[in-house]
Amino acid sequence: MKELAGLATGIGSLPYNEAQKAVELVLKYCPQIPFWPQLPKRDVKEGMVAQFCEGMPCIKLTDQGAVFNPRDKERELEKFYESIINANLDYFKISSDYAAGLYAFYETLGKRDLKGVKAIKCHITGPFTFAAGFKDEKGVCLLHDKVFMQAVIKALSMKVLWQIKFFKVFGKKIIVFIDEPYLACFGSAYTPLNREDVIRGLRELTQEIKAQSALIGVHCCGNTDWSIFTDTQTIDIINFDAFGFLDKLLLYAQDLKGFFGRGGMLCWGIVPTQEFDPGISVDLLIDKINQGISALVKKGIDRKSVCDNLILSPACGLGTMEPANAERVFKLLSEASEKFKKLL
Repeated sequence: MKELAGLATGIGSLPYNEAQKAVELVLKYCPQIPFWPQLPKRDVKEGMVAQFCEGMPCIKLTDQGAVFNPRDKERELEKFYESIINANLDYFKISSDYAAGLYAFYETLGKRDLKGVKAIKCHITGPFTFAAGFKDEKGVCLLHDKVFMQAVIKALSMKVLWQIKFFKVFGKKIIVFIDEPYLACFGSAYTPLNREDVIRGLRELTQEIKAQSALIGVHCCGNTDWSIFTDTQTIDIINFDAFGFLDKLLLYAQDLKGFFGRGGMLCWGIVPTQEFDPGISVDLLIDKINQGISALVKKGIDRKSVCDNLILSPACGLGTMEPANAERVFKLLSEASEKFKKLL
């Protein structure tokens, strides 16, 4: 996807209450790969787990967020799988109450000249992060409930398919990011996930999406076993915190070599969010990118492959930041993108 090289996009969340204000920021600073914004400050429904809970069996929304309630488990599972079998995408739609930014984004795109838009980015919370947010009636994390995990994977896949159908009217390439911050804990004693189960789950989630010709990315804002994603053949883009964890990713250079070989892309989360400092310069960000590229080349990866398959983003979502700093992040991102494209 050389036409995307050096372009900027976002992760998802923005710190606004007004959907239109968030959309205008997205279109101003990420005009070529715009994304629909999540607004967790607007409503509890827009939290990264609650936002995708509509249609999920046994998940109920309260004033504190989404909770697991197994009272009518059999009936809810029956209704759920009926909708799966009938390919009823509307059952899994994300409603405007849960995603004001999605609908404001859609309406605004319909009024704009989209000639310069290369792709539209959508997103979903990944199944492991989603399930990690719930415990059953015995206090056991639902990550270990095979029936529930299967339902989560199916439901999230359907929600992505609904998004693809929803935005298809614009005739643009669709990019879908699976947001999996929980996998930053992978390998610790507190996260007893089996590597094969993670790869299998990601593959099951993405198989039908891949058939829609969408590009599939995965976002993990901490460090993880990056070979999980390089070994999941349906994943096209790996998004990582390039400001904070570039050295950790470089340990997987041989896995990345194979990933680039099959057309994979890296989305460099180059502007820090948690550690954001208004004094950060564009030159510092470009230097970091060039250092990373040079390190990958030294490890035997072709420079052209790296540069042609490189897009940029903030390190993570910006939902908890102050609005003024969020705009500074995107201004830096946009300037870094423009400067990097001139170096290609």
